[in-house]
Amino acid sequence: MRTILLFVSLAAFALADGVPYMTQPALCPTRPEIAFVSGGDIWVAPAKGGEAHLLVSHPADESRPLYSPDGNRLAFVSTRTGGGDIYVLTLASGDLKRLTFDDRMDQLDAWSRDGKWIYFSNGSHDVNNKNDLYRVASTGGTPMAVSADRFTNEFEAAPSPDGSTMAFAARGVQDQQWWRRGSSHLDESEIWLRKESGEYDKVIDLHGRNVWPMWMPDGKQLYFMSDRGGEQNLWTAKVGDKAPKQVTKFTEGRVLWPSIGYDGKSVVFEHDFKIWQMDTKTGEAYAVPITLVGSAASPGVSHLALNQFTDLSLAPDAKKIAVIAHGEIFAASAKDGGEAIRVTNTAGPESGVVWSPDSTKIAYLSQRDAVTHVYLYDFTRHTETQMTSGALPDLSPKFSPDGKMISFLRDRKELHVVEVDSKQERMLASGFIGGGFGAASYTWSPDSKWIAYANAGAQALRNLFVVEAGGGAPHQITFLANTNVNGITWSPDGKFILYNTSQRTETPEIARVDLTPRQPNYNEEKFDDLFKAEPARAGRGAAAEKPAVKPVEIDFEDIKSRVSMLPIGLNVAQPQISPDGKWLLFSANVGGQTNLYLYPLDETPGGGGRGGRGGESRGPRQLTSTAGQKAHAQFTPDSKEVFFLEGGRVQTITVDNRQTRAVNVAAEMDVDFHKEKMAVFEEAWAGQRDGFYDPKFHGVDWNAVRKKYEPLIADAQTPDEMRAILRLMIGELNSSHSGISAPPNPANRPVTGLLGLTFDRAEYEESGKLKIAEVLPHSPAALEKIRPGEELRSVDGVAMGPGVNLDEQLQHKVDKRVVLNVSGREVVVKPVASLANETYRDWVEKNRAYVTKISNGKLGYVHMRDMSDTALTQLFLDLDAENRAKSGVVIDVRNNNGGFVNAYALDVLSRRPYMTMTNRGGPAGSARTVLGQRSLELPTILVTNQHSLSDAEDFTEGYRTLKLGKVVGEPTAGWIIYTGSLDLVDGTTMRMPGTLVVGADGKKMEGNPRPVDIQVTRPIGETYTGRDSQLDAAVKELLGQIK
Repeated sequence: MRTILLFVSLAAFALADGVPYMTQPALCPTRPEIAFVSGGDIWVAPAKGGEAHLLVSHPADESRPLYSPDGNRLAFVSTRTGGGDIYVLTLASGDLKRLTFDDRMDQLDAWSRDGKWIYFSNGSHDVNNKNDLYRVASTGGTPMAVSADRFTNEFEAAPSPDGSTMAFAARGVQDQQWWRRGSSHLDESEIWLRKESGEYDKVIDLHGRNVWPMWMPDGKQLYFMSDRGGEQNLWTAKVGDKAPKQVTKFTEGRVLWPSIGYDGKSVVFEHDFKIWQMDTKTGEAYAVPITLVGSAASPGVSHLALNQFTDLSLAPDAKKIAVIAHGEIFAASAKDGGEAIRVTNTAGPESGVVWSPDSTKIAYLSQRDAVTHVYLYDFTRHTETQMTSGALPDLSPKFSPDGKMISFLRDRKELHVVEVDSKQERMLASGFIGGGFGAASYTWSPDSKWIAYANAGAQALRNLFVVEAGGGAPHQITFLANTNVNGITWSPDGKFILYNTSQRTETPEIARVDLTPRQPNYNEEKFDDLFKAEPARAGRGAAAEKPAVKPVEIDFEDIKSRVSMLPIGLNVAQPQISPDGKWLLFSANVGGQTNLYLYPLDETPGGGGRGGRGGESRGPRQLTSTAGQKAHAQFTPDSKEVFFLEGGRVQTITVDNRQTRAVNVAAEMDVDFHKEKMAVFEEAWAGQRDGFYDPKFHGVDWNAVRKKYEPLIADAQTPDEMRAILRLMIGELNSSHSGISAPPNPANRPVTGLLGLTFDRAEYEESGKLKIAEVLPHSPAALEKIRPGEELRSVDGVAMGPGVNLDEQLQHKVDKRVVLNVSGREVVVKPVASLANETYRDWVEKNRAYVTKISNGKLGYVHMRDMSDTALTQLFLDLDAENRAKSGVVIDVRNNNGGFVNAYALDVLSRRPYMTMTNRGGPAGSARTVLGQRSLELPTILVTNQHSLSDAEDFTEGYRTLKLGKVVGEPTAGWIIYTGSLDLVDGTTMRMPGTLVVGADGKKMEGNPRPVDIQVTRPIGETYTGRDSQLDAAVKELLGQIK
């Protein structure tokens, strides 16, 4: 591997003085020590402070250490076997036992006081991954659900000292969004008690976050964390006393992961990234002074062999390609590929690489000092030049066709050009040019005199403008009522512009703008061309010598009327015109598979459409036919071949006979985690600085936040710890739709097979027998006629018993033949990786039957799982003939996670009948339905809850504003910002809240839940009673309206 330059010394990201992040403490009951987590490892320090030493160190991440009541064992969570499983370490011997084998992260909550059980929460088996509460024998066995209220989030279990009662937190998303400073309605939670008899009792109501319940030894008093007073503090309450009292008096910062000693004398917790301890007798809290002695397991320097790329740019001479992997630019032969030459070597990411017209230079974006600017690299001189500067970020560089200028966007609001030789810069236009989340679309005219770009005007409608590259007033050239514009491409002869236009959820269309009135083409002229001398043939991929570029003419008079649509009929993306002007290349998704297509542009009669070669179809022609995702497609200069990325790998295909060829490019680089983490930090911080929807950052000093978190990132020892700190940083914004997620890890793929069985916990914990309590419809068990009441005795010959974990026996059994012994008979099943859809549909069908029963068959029922295209299609299916035959329909959007189709769902409910149509001898039908328009045309009522979020709140707002009916249940989440995402250099994904949403009352909807007309809060545990009080109220109200 040869590196041809070093742009920026990696020392540019020299580490700040590091501050270790210490979290998740636990007190030892028999020794004066605290176990806690730092650097993804578990440490032990004296309870009063001092030197901490490593207890558990592993390249994976360990978390949530909890001592057994006798102090002899330590339970913790480790990612060494995937998503996060529970282990128990015997401290004297070092023996380590794995207790859980589920594919999802287990959240370790507590030990029972007799040391027999370990309590944890997990979302694998509830609807939409809502957490249920489990316990498993500390010596091993099959976990059993202690509380599994359907479609309800239950977490942070705490068994009482006598084991008769379990305290736990319920509702909200604290378990996922513990890092948020401040809260929304969706973050609010309650504390409940569940007795072994099955009774549920709420002890702390829904007023702010109320989490991490902890018992005093007498079993009569609870401590917990709450922000009900504004800031996070420790509170306490007597069981049965509805008036909790604040204990700590913090006025800022977060109180996280509290854990009480078994003797009840102290509570330890994380505050300001350190370990604190509170005396329960006095309420006094202090930071425990801890110094880490030892070296955590950290990734250090990793050598990466790369063959998948995120960007591709083909040089105009078709001899070279530039690609990007892991934020670095590499160059290779377009013909042979092979070992790539590394062009950049920076800690920050590069992107947007493009070649100069003479194929000797590349322009690209590079983020340095938290600002992205345009850089130029000259291969002939092996030099780099910074072309732009300033405090605002630049994006989307493009060379002018003559190579003299580079255009770019600044801060998504301004269109600029910079002269390559002089570096003189000028702004050409301003507005909302970049689109949402950094998207940009503009193009140069062939003569380098004009730039066409998209800009948003009134009502956020985006249209095309042109401006002279030398300066001057922009001219609007299209006037369509669409909000999406991309893929702008100028025809090589300069006569027209094509671009992609649509509303957000509609099929995009290609619009054509003729810059002068279109003149007809004739076959006679095409025939005459046959007698002209042919130019000399060029080499492979190269274009013949180009004729002089003709000046582009634009007739602005009546240009509004010169827009037409190409009849392509596919979901067009990434359009571009071939250099010879004969083809439009684009990608389209058909049947869930993305491929490249060609559409002919030859306009002579019989030429194939608004183009097309004589005798060819007027429609699009499929070019590729493989399953991989296609991106960055581009023609060779002779228009005979197309280069593209498929699944990140470089491919080519010929236009005429569709011959494919892989260009195998290999790249290598070393990544120093301790340098790259600083680049990731800067990229994340700058991303929010430049893209967060509120320029005032919800009142937070974002520059001060950077200074606060930089030392913590400098000391981060693992990628997971880095991401935890980034979450805390983003949490300072107190915003919904935020977060950080790790890149996909093949090691975390589902490996545990699921059968669809639920077991009798009491029977198992008493006898060790797996007596089947429920069989999920349409699950592998249901398909093989396994019944409730039967006993699962063995799996592939392994006898089930009190110390055997069923999940362990189903490891690596997904889609494989598994033999079960069920009550003495042999049953062959094929376990599956997920039963999420089956669990959800079972819940829906039970609700539908429930509404039918309590309404005496008068009302129908539908639920929308989210606001996606898939959910909208399911809504159409569920509003079936049976539902439409009812007198009214209950519309349920509880636990709806949002999306973008609220307007389409509202249309179905809001359309009113205006006439009927009847075929001779046939039944009459509503004209809307007969003519093919979806419309329910029945009275409805809407049910919402705290977990109706994002676009479900838009739906609720529309439902109320349009006066479609009453709303029953709970106010919605208060969690609504339209959001995109940003991929960081290491593969981490950061959510980017980018679009403000304002309700019909003119108030911001973020942080303001949509109200209900009839408030009904469903008590925890109601699933076990067979009732649904919210549906009861909805049915009662709607029946009253339709009498």
